[in-house]
Amino acid sequence: MIPELRVPAHEPLVHLLRDGMVEGVHHGSAVVLAPDGRVLFAAGDVEAAFYPRSAAKPLQAAAMARLGVKLSAAGFAVGAASHSGEEIHLAEVRNTLDGAGLTAEDLRTPEDLPFDPVERDAWIASGRTASRLAHNCSGKHAAMLATCRLHDWSTKDYLDPAHPLQRAIAECVEELTGQRIPKVAVDGCGAPLFAVSLRGLATAVGKIAAAAPGTPEGLVAEGIRKHPELVAGTRRDVTALMRAVPGLIAKDGFEAVQVAALPDGTAIAIKIADGGDRARRPVLAAALALCGVDPDVLEPTPGLRVTGALAELHLAA
Repeated sequence: MIPELRVPAHEPLVHLLRDGMVEGVHHGSAVVLAPDGRVLFAAGDVEAAFYPRSAAKPLQAAAMARLGVKLSAAGFAVGAASHSGEEIHLAEVRNTLDGAGLTAEDLRTPEDLPFDPVERDAWIASGRTASRLAHNCSGKHAAMLATCRLHDWSTKDYLDPAHPLQRAIAECVEELTGQRIPKVAVDGCGAPLFAVSLRGLATAVGKIAAAAPGTPEGLVAEGIRKHPELVAGTRRDVTALMRAVPGLIAKDGFEAVQVAALPDGTAIAIKIADGGDRARRPVLAAALALCGVDPDVLEPTPGLRVTGALAELHLAA
């Protein structure tokens, strides 16, 4: 199957109510899959092609694990991360680079400041400037470089879609999603970005979450579960989510993309049409509620009610 390139037919997922009247509406699409791939819930357009952004990082990490890259659990966690730029993240990225005989100068990430506002302010206050290491995708890039070094592949052009590394990642994405890639773009970090469908993305993340220990996918899942603070950051909602729900793996992406999967392979994929995070979190809580997870154990969302529209946020009068 090849996801169709079209304007996704998103539907209302979140209603914002003030004193009983709808004040705002967020459109999007969401899918919940059972471990055997059956659709338990779907809203909007879950078959159209879209860009998963950083929610695809667990798939990319699984591809590198299949290629035999040797990383610790923490290394796989930061390899699948959109990290906050805290020192714990930077230290683990350096560990990956050091293990491959490389340095931050080998990274092809854009120079950037830490993603987390607290870290960014402290960085600037100390007189530090933007760097490749601080970019939120530097862990993924370090893992890519380590994989290239393992196979004696060029490290200068590792972001080229024709590079052996990127071809192997594309093959893995297609195998995990069960779909052909209809379009390849460039992500914000410079790496190839493979279009998939929401259903395909959920299928892939469910496979990773349910993978047997010691398998390539299992190594990625183990790293994410053991080190949720490395996958995002100590002040990030994704980290809090994984700490609250035992065994859950989760990954967010720019433009309000979110995936999450329980250990049995039950999987969720979400895309908010307007790219706004205000809707991503309540939709995720509502989707997890459909999987039997109490929304209040995540990060309590004042005024959240799970409804036929998937979620309502009741605002104070």
